[in-house]
This record gives sequence, structure tokens and C-alpha cells, in this order.
Amino acid sequence: METEQSPPVVKTVTSTEGPKPAAKAPSKRRRVLIVAAIVVGILLLVFGVPRVIRAFNTVSTDDAYVNGYVTFVAPRVSGQVARVLVDNNNRVKKGDVLVELDPEPYQVQVAIKEAALGAAQANLTVAQANVRGLIGQARSGRYKLSRAIEDVDNQIALIAARVATWEQEKATLVLAQQEFDRAERLLSTRVVSQEEYDERREALDVAKAQVTQALQNIYQARVALGLPAQVPEGKTLADVPPDLDQTFSSVREAQAELLMSAAQLGIVPSSYTLTPKEMLDEFYRRDPKGDLDRIYAEVIKNAPTLKQAQTSVLQAQRDLDQANLNLRYCTVVAEIDGVISRRNVNPGNNLQAGQSVMAINSLRDVWIDANFKETQLRNLRIGQHVGLKLDMYGGKHTFEGRISGFTYGTGSTLALLPPQNATGNFVKVVQRLPVRIDVLNYDPDKLPLFAGLSVTPTVDLGIAPTGPNAGQFLQSPER
Repeated sequence: METEQSPPVVKTVTSTEGPKPAAKAPSKRRRVLIVAAIVVGILLLVFGVPRVIRAFNTVSTDDAYVNGYVTFVAPRVSGQVARVLVDNNNRVKKGDVLVELDPEPYQVQVAIKEAALGAAQANLTVAQANVRGLIGQARSGRYKLSRAIEDVDNQIALIAARVATWEQEKATLVLAQQEFDRAERLLSTRVVSQEEYDERREALDVAKAQVTQALQNIYQARVALGLPAQVPEGKTLADVPPDLDQTFSSVREAQAELLMSAAQLGIVPSSYTLTPKEMLDEFYRRDPKGDLDRIYAEVIKNAPTLKQAQTSVLQAQRDLDQANLNLRYCTVVAEIDGVISRRNVNPGNNLQAGQSVMAINSLRDVWIDANFKETQLRNLRIGQHVGLKLDMYGGKHTFEGRISGFTYGTGSTLALLPPQNATGNFVKVVQRLPVRIDVLNYDPDKLPLFAGLSVTPTVDLGIAPTGPNAGQFLQSPER
């Protein structure tokens, strides 16, 4: 019986222990797969979902480049190059000397213009002295005209006085004649003595002589005024033309002298048909005190000779200023901060004014020109935040930027010869629109941006636009 029972026991043990390891192996792999799936799911949730969400909230392109201002350097005057103080890739600051031209020709011009200015100033001094002399002549001419009119008026009054004296002497003669005739009648009767008769005769002779002398005085006064000694019938010796004080030769000469001297001072009467008295009154109204020096400042403004001298001084001063400016232009300086490029000048070269000799690339005034597809522009606006990655820095540093404007037209439409698609073989191509992105917090000393470098801008649509014209398509100028 022992032999019958022992084999089954052994077989049973062998048969039960053999399959157990084979049943446990599938359960372990399942647990590993489950854990791996959970880990992958977590990784997808942590890294994948944000990327998917960000993909819906960002717009990006790799068609973008760094751009910046380039200032071309050119001399403002022509000349021979004496020194070149910079070379390509040199960094310069505003005001640094770049090129020096030979200054000698312009120094000579400065000396010539200084001499011309000195001569013009000397001429002005002479002109001022001449104007003062003309003022004296005008004052003298005005005095002469006044005296001439006064002399004529006095001469007319003298004629009237002498005519009155003549009339008085004639009355005296009549009385003397009567006294003499009486004495002559009474002489024979001895009523009048011979001595009294002689006195009456002498008185008569004196009266006749005085009448004759008075008449001669009248003739002299009339001739002095250009009047005939003998008067026509119906006229008296006292009659004179009413405008004699306006037409007399001395008055006209004095008037002409006054007009000439005044005209050289720029002083002209309101009308040349004025009578001498009216003209004299007008000049006195301009200068009531009779002193033309009182209005010297006004005369200086209008005197033609002085104006011409002053104009010459001003022109000479302008010429000297221009000569000094040209001399200063012999030193060509940098107008902006930046880096030198495209140098094409050497000492000894002869340059013309405006000839470009080098360029300065600005390091600070840089921006990004990003060419977004037209299908990406729907949600883009001015002021949106942009992340900028450059291939130059391996994408390890992200610059901050902000959209500042949209070009009002694609590159092809703004070309000199825009394309015309009216032939029937049109193929629609997605267009790209240049978008300008300003770089924020940019420090060229740490991480410089060079023009032409490739950039990958990413616009974050989840951040609200900021800055001027935020949220708009078109940019308004800053006032």
C-alpha cells in the first residue's frame, strides 16, 4: 500500500507547484504597463496640454529679421581727406570725429571774409558820417528856404514902406512948394526977408531931393525882387505879384537844395506840387523843434546810402558765418551712436559735398520686421506682447517685444511695379504682411542685435495690449 500511495503524492506535488510561476508573470507586466500609462498621461497633462493651449493663444513665424536705422556719413563740403580716424566695425558715439578734411582752403576763405567784413563796417562808419552831414545839409537847406521866403516877404514889406515914405516925402514937397511960393510973393513987399526966402528955397530943394531919393529907393527894392522900376498903367509902385514869395529865384533855389538833401536821407514831401511855404510847414511838422538830429534813428532806417552800407555789412557777416561754418564742416563727426560699416574713404581722397564715405548702423534704434501670413493677422493688434528668440543666441534667451505697427500693404503691392493678375492664370498664394515689433528693455552692451539676423517672434494673445494705440490696427502719430 505504501508503494501505491507514495507515487501519487509525488506526482501531485509536482503537478501543483509547476504551473504557479506561469500564472504570476502576466499580472506583473500589466502593472508595469498601467504605471507607464499613468506616467505618460501625467507627462501629457503637464507638458502637452499647456503646449496645446498655448498653441491656440499664440501666433508665431520664422520669417522675421532684425532691422535698424543706417545713417550714411557724407561731408557737407568738398575737399581732400587729411585723416580717417575710424574703421569698419568700430563703435562710435555721437560727436566722435570720423574724417578730417584739409582745412587750409577754408581758413583762407575765412580770412578773406573777415577782411571784407572789416571793409563793410568801415564803409558803414563813413556812410553814417555822410548821413550826419546830409542831416546838416537838410537842416541848412530848410533854414535857407525859410530865410529866402522871409527875405522876399521883408523886401515886399520894404517896398510898401518905401512907397509910404515916398508918399510922405511928396506931401512934404507940396508943403515946401507952397511955403516957397508964398515967400516968393511976399519978398517984393518986404513982408518976407531975403533970409527967410532963402530958407524956403533951400527947404524946397531938400524936399525935391528927398522925393527923388525915396523914388530911387522904391526902384531899387523893386529891381531887387526882379520887378520893373516903371509900373504899367493902372498899377502903383506898391503893387507886387501875390505869389512872389513862392516863385522868387532864391526861394526856388533853396527849395531845390532842401529837396535834394532830404531825398538823400529818404525824406520826401507828400507832394512835389507843394508851394515852398507848404513844403516848409510840412518839414517843420515832422520836426517841430527844428533839429533833424532828434529823428536820427528814424532817418537811419530810411536813408538809402545808409541802408546800402548796412546791407553790405549784413551780407559780409553772413559770408563770414558761412565761411566759418564751412571750416567747421571740414571735421566730419558721427551724428548718432552706432557701429561703422561700408567705409570707402582713405587719406588723400578728394571728396565732393554729399558723397557717402561710410555708414553708421544704430545699435539702439533696432526693431523686428516680422512677415506674418495673412491668415495669422486676424487676432494681431498694436501693443500685444511678443517673445523674440534669435538663432544667434541658440534660442536660449528670449527678448521682450511689442507690436508697434502694421505695414499698410504687402511687399508686392508696395513695389515700384506692383504685379497685375489679369491674365487668367491666377494662382492664389498666401500673402505675408510686414509687422513691426519694437524690442523692449534692450541693452546693446549685453546682448546686441545685428541687422539682418533671423528671429522667431511669438505673439501672446492671452496678454492684453499695452502702450500707445493699444488694440488698434493703424498707428496714430505721437503728438
